[in-house]
Amino acid sequence: MSVRIIICGACGKMGGNVLSLLENDPEATAVCGVDLYPKEIGIPVYASFADIKEEADVIIDFSSPIGLTERLEYAKTHKLGIVLASTGFSAEDLKTIDNYSKEVAIFKTANLSLGVNLMQALIKAAAEVLGDSYDVEIIERHHNLKKDAPSGTALMLADTINEAFDNQKQYVNGRDGIVGAREKSEIGIHAVRGGTIVGEHEVMFAGEDEIITISHSARSKRIFAVGAIRAAKFLPQKQAGMYEMKDLLAEEK
Repeated sequence: MSVRIIICGACGKMGGNVLSLLENDPEATAVCGVDLYPKEIGIPVYASFADIKEEADVIIDFSSPIGLTERLEYAKTHKLGIVLASTGFSAEDLKTIDNYSKEVAIFKTANLSLGVNLMQALIKAAAEVLGDSYDVEIIERHHNLKKDAPSGTALMLADTINEAFDNQKQYVNGRDGIVGAREKSEIGIHAVRGGTIVGEHEVMFAGEDEIITISHSARSKRIFAVGAIRAAKFLPQKQAGMYEMKDLLAEEK
């Protein structure tokens, strides 16, 4: 049976990408959307989850942290899974998400790209092999409209590397002024904003007389929509809890 999807942020660019991909997907369909500014996009779009009339199996959320509790409460009440595809969540938001995961199947990842998740595995292996003899710096680049910095993906990559060091590394977001010599305990994270860059992430391992760089460049936002739909197909019938891309990939093997 086709997975029935509610698109939150349906009238935005990512909502449009999801809707476009679902038009030719025999395994999933968009039954309606929710958006603060509803408009005609070919499916019913509501300003609030309270107005929804259609039945669904899962929510894909490409909106923003604003209204997070409303979405999670709807998922809980209607026993739906929810794919949280946006970033920029506050510490309080993350606590709310964790609390709802006790009763809702939640798929949350900082990046839905298969390539970025492969990159995670590569940088973790590199960190384990290279150890403290190499300095780690992360550079992320995004378009000039992105509101949060550093990106959620950059922080995810930093966390992945930090696991190899028993979470003993400290994150330094950019550097300014006379900061002194670089400490071995640092992972530097640098944010670049400009133009229409979709998303680029580079992890540099700088050692004595050599540099190893592992990078990923997104050329279109459609890759994130593809990942979100895969996650939406994965969630129905899952028990309450937190899920991420590695869970999906393990099941698809």
